[in-house]
Amino acid sequence: MTTPASFPFTPVPAARRLLVTGAEGFLGRGLVQAVAGNANLQLVLATDVRTVPPDRQLRGVLHRALDVRDAQAVSAMVAEHRIDTVVHLASIVTPGKWTTRSMEYEVDVQGSRNVIEACVQHGVRHLVVSSSGAAYGYHPDNAPWITEDHPLRGHAQFAYAQHKRMVEEMLAEARVRHPELQQTVFRIGTILGDRVDNQITALFEKRRLLAIAGSDSPFVFIWDDDVTGAIRHAISGLAPAGCFNLAGDGALPVAEIAQRLGKSLRVLPAGLLRTALACGAKLGLTRYGPEQLDFLRYRPVLLNTALKERFGYVPGKTSAEAFEAWVRAREAQGRPVRARA
Repeated sequence: MTTPASFPFTPVPAARRLLVTGAEGFLGRGLVQAVAGNANLQLVLATDVRTVPPDRQLRGVLHRALDVRDAQAVSAMVAEHRIDTVVHLASIVTPGKWTTRSMEYEVDVQGSRNVIEACVQHGVRHLVVSSSGAAYGYHPDNAPWITEDHPLRGHAQFAYAQHKRMVEEMLAEARVRHPELQQTVFRIGTILGDRVDNQITALFEKRRLLAIAGSDSPFVFIWDDDVTGAIRHAISGLAPAGCFNLAGDGALPVAEIAQRLGKSLRVLPAGLLRTALACGAKLGLTRYGPEQLDFLRYRPVLLNTALKERFGYVPGKTSAEAFEAWVRAREAQGRPVRARA
């Protein structure tokens, strides 16, 4: 377990020469578009393992291919462009059929190590990292509302949660050994946006929503523009370094989500669901195993007080407003998730 170190309330110098990893990912594209043309930035260097075709490259942005697993390439990129600020977004959030846990580790953990080491080696002033509320882990003794002082325990059965915990341990060590590299670490809740489709939103598309007896299974949501907005605030020169939960106000229990969608709720005993998932996974009927019970039952519910009062960023949407905005976006796309009357 690790507990985040405290930070002095001192604004980080504004970014001038910015490098973004994972720039072709969902968050990366939104951030790069938002900062392109910013007169306060001398350089916006957008990097990703995927090469961006010329017709999709943004004016005022330097696009380069970069695999964060290649330590020498990361170091050379930072040095060549005299980077003073790095926003590290590269990670595997939703594994595909082509990924393995070993590959996810190489990207999530080893890639982050390479980025941290390059920042230290070449005098980068500020490192902004997209962590996750999943770093707290899915545990029965999680506090009803989790603050940044809650221990980071990850979850051995979930690569993403476990890797985020490991990355945060490296970041905590770097804060002690290299205090000259200031850090802003966002522990992000469930992201929703106009274009979001993932394993969590798939839960809300079902004809009936699933609940586990004895658990409210609350979700905290954050709108994608609010994630971009928080990162822009972090590099603006107006915000302090630190670790911050990034989520909208409030939480939505699964029963309320079902009510908002006009859908029925199927409540099952934990033991029955565990057996069904184990059998389904063994027979190849589902990609999810019995570990999903912890994911549904013990979701970390993020309190965003430090984000608003200390970091100085207030999300534009609450959890409920973000959810409703996502529902409306799906309706506008002709893919409604509300039950038909």
